[in-house]
Amino acid sequence: MGRRQSIDRNKVLDAAEKVVSEQGVGGLTIDAVAKACGISKGGVQYAFGTKDDLIAAMIDRWEAEFDAEVAELGKGDTSVEGGVRAHAEATRDFDGTSVDRAAVMLAALVQDKNRLAKTRAWYEARMAQLDSSTEEGRRLRLAFLASEGAFLLRSFGFMPMTDEEWQQAFDDILRLVRKK
Repeated sequence: MGRRQSIDRNKVLDAAEKVVSEQGVGGLTIDAVAKACGISKGGVQYAFGTKDDLIAAMIDRWEAEFDAEVAELGKGDTSVEGGVRAHAEATRDFDGTSVDRAAVMLAALVQDKNRLAKTRAWYEARMAQLDSSTEEGRRLRLAFLASEGAFLLRSFGFMPMTDEEWQQAFDDILRLVRKK
């Protein structure tokens, strides 16, 4: 009896992201991921179950990586301002590949009501931290919304931006975060 082969879930997720980046979300199938990863379809299904479960795992990993980046950039600053600043900096640091990856995740996200509810709760928690009765709170809210708006516009290709334009926009957004 042979040794049971283990499947590296992260390698499967990497392969799934590669499929999406090369073929678009429509090309994301269990078969395509299996071929890209060099394993059987059954191996992908063993690791993730369904295509929806695979997409959910891709989103979970993306969210965890983004949250870790925000935490690292925050360097222990637990203030609301520090959180908004770190969020904007993490968003600014997205490269073209990350933006493409995020667009796929967001497109998949809006098709899943449970995932959409989690995302709404995430945004509600961020917005609840901002005191819109103060000038500072309104400024931080504007910076957060501008950061998310720029990200969504670029991710979905509604507003192509060069890297220089992207950096300039985030320079402006980060100026909103700095205390006056």
